[in-house]
Amino acid sequence: MNWDWDKLQEQRQRQQGARPRPKESPKDDQDGGNGEEREKQKAKRTVFSSGGGNGGNPFQNLPLRFRMPGRAVLLAIPAIVLLWLLSGIYIINPDEQGVVLRFGNYNRTEAPGPHYAWPMPIETVHKPPVTRVLRSEVGFRSVGQSATFQQGQVRTIPEEASTLTGDENIVNVQFSVQYKISDPVAYLFNVDAPTALVRNAAEATMREVIGNSQIDAAITDGKLKIQNEATQLLQIVLNRYGSGIQVLAVQLQDVHPPQEVIDAFKDVASAREDKSRIINEAEAYRNELLPQARGQAAAARNNAQAYSTTRMQTAEGEASRFDALRVEYEKAPEVTKKRLYYEAVEEVLSLSQEKVLMDGAAARQVLPLLPLPGINAPATGKNK
Repeated sequence: MNWDWDKLQEQRQRQQGARPRPKESPKDDQDGGNGEEREKQKAKRTVFSSGGGNGGNPFQNLPLRFRMPGRAVLLAIPAIVLLWLLSGIYIINPDEQGVVLRFGNYNRTEAPGPHYAWPMPIETVHKPPVTRVLRSEVGFRSVGQSATFQQGQVRTIPEEASTLTGDENIVNVQFSVQYKISDPVAYLFNVDAPTALVRNAAEATMREVIGNSQIDAAITDGKLKIQNEATQLLQIVLNRYGSGIQVLAVQLQDVHPPQEVIDAFKDVASAREDKSRIINEAEAYRNELLPQARGQAAAARNNAQAYSTTRMQTAEGEASRFDALRVEYEKAPEVTKKRLYYEAVEEVLSLSQEKVLMDGAAARQVLPLLPLPGINAPATGKNK
């Protein structure tokens, strides 16, 4: 603040009842303004001196705008304290949990919603996302990937993807791990870098699982088994560290041999696919043909059984009929003979639908030619 020392000196003199400062002499004018400078220095010494009849307070005669604002300070301190206390209000989102530390030690865990904690440095609040599904990639990194795991550009990391199989073949495995926080306290305080821990543990786990598998299973039909084994083993490893992490899934993104031999492996895989296709077609043909053959055999057996039963029952019936006729013939031979004769004539006459009867004279004039099958003979006599 720039003070006008001349006005300050005049005000002080008026308060003390002193005479006004005399005008400057021409000698001072001839000094080129040095007299005015001397007056200013003298006023400074007078104001800041310890005497002057003011009880030793050099600021007593200053104007009110130059005094210390004590009342404003007294009002500012409670306001600052109030703002400091209000800074302890915080809100936990629905996908989070609040872990409160008091002087650096764990104190409590808060559920989603508004809460209050003592402001720093007394209490500190951490908000880990306990329901959010996190993802760690091993063997590759997605560039420009969104939060919904949409596939973008992929950058391969060979030192992480290269793995040795159980039959001593090199294969590049790219996979991802989906996990979430199961224990927020253990997640925050038991491990220093959870993301790096998940990636390193997943890499070691996958190397162990692939090392116990054959390359054919890793490339073709054994991927589901490898994923399940890696998920279980990774969860065991993370539990040993007390990481507070739950592994949801391990998903194989791409499994392929090195670039130098990938063409040969593709040919082998194509041959295996052709083999599987031919086997499937043969099994389908067998499954279609065998039921038909079994059905035809069953039908033939049923027909033979029915014919056998029919013949046996017919023979038994004829034998029983013959025995009955024999018994009747023994009782009345003449009557039985006539009855058998009539039955035979009736059977013979019932074989044709149309009968022609002629007397002796007409029969001698007609050529005895039987009609051919399917041709109706002309009526040459009476139809009875």
